[in-house]
Amino acid sequence: MKHLLAFSLLFASTGAMAQQAWPAKSIRFVAPFAPGGGTDFIGRVAAQKLTEAVKQQVIVENRPGAGGTLGAELGAKAAPDGYTFTVVAGSYSVNPAIYKLAFDPVNDITPIIQFSEGPLLVVVHPSLPIKNMKDMIALAKARPNGLSYASSGQGSIVHLATELFLYTASVKATHIPYKGTGPAITDTIAGQTQILFGSIAAVMPMVKQNRLRGVGVTTAKRLAALPDVPTLAESGVKGYDVVLWHGLVGPKGLPRPIVDRVNAELNKALKARDMEDKLAADGVSPAGGTPEQFGAIIKRDINTWRKVVQTAGVKAE
Repeated sequence: MKHLLAFSLLFASTGAMAQQAWPAKSIRFVAPFAPGGGTDFIGRVAAQKLTEAVKQQVIVENRPGAGGTLGAELGAKAAPDGYTFTVVAGSYSVNPAIYKLAFDPVNDITPIIQFSEGPLLVVVHPSLPIKNMKDMIALAKARPNGLSYASSGQGSIVHLATELFLYTASVKATHIPYKGTGPAITDTIAGQTQILFGSIAAVMPMVKQNRLRGVGVTTAKRLAALPDVPTLAESGVKGYDVVLWHGLVGPKGLPRPIVDRVNAELNKALKARDMEDKLAADGVSPAGGTPEQFGAIIKRDINTWRKVVQTAGVKAE
């Protein structure tokens, strides 16, 4: 009996030491998009902060493909040992309505933390007689499907954010999808399309150069850099609030002590001034919060975009 008790104590002690030893090796952040984009950028900034905090190298591994679903699946199916996490963007909540996924985007993950949040900026070609969203709605009602809007791709979050606006404002416009944000901006500047809902980092330089005109912000709060540009909700599109976000998730079954440690370290990092400055360069602000809060955002947005896809009849390319 004494030997059994001693063995049990030894096993419990060994288990506690193993738990305390995390992380004992390098950690992987799977980024489901190619290098150079917003998800990759924010993932690398967060990885550097966590590296400094836990004294183990956090490596960003890019796994692009299928709108981010390939990398997300890899992360969801990884061992729940605290050495593989996935950097997700708002598109993560769009994909369940567009693609047939090989994993459950809610029940097969462990939410960790929301990194960032920011709006889309609605821009138009300067030749249009549009100074604000009220003007756009009036013109769209006068010319049903006479205006065209660009997007970064069929089924992208930019596409669905625009469709949500059209539905909420009870107007129609013609969708012109592109293979990425760059071509969409180029053709909007050229006047081939008239409207674009774009990320701040992508379209703000064009607004400052007067090549595009900013007329609305998709979040509930105005953008500090453009204080005179009203939100869509202020412009009569009641209840409209679309937030671009990035965050971190782990596979299902991740031990709570690891979840709490990563969440605490990254919450601390997000409050640092240098982090705020780095994220501002990408047109977003630090978010933070609890795993439960981030999980609620993911669930909410999945439900929102599923309804938009059904209403607008959106299909994947």
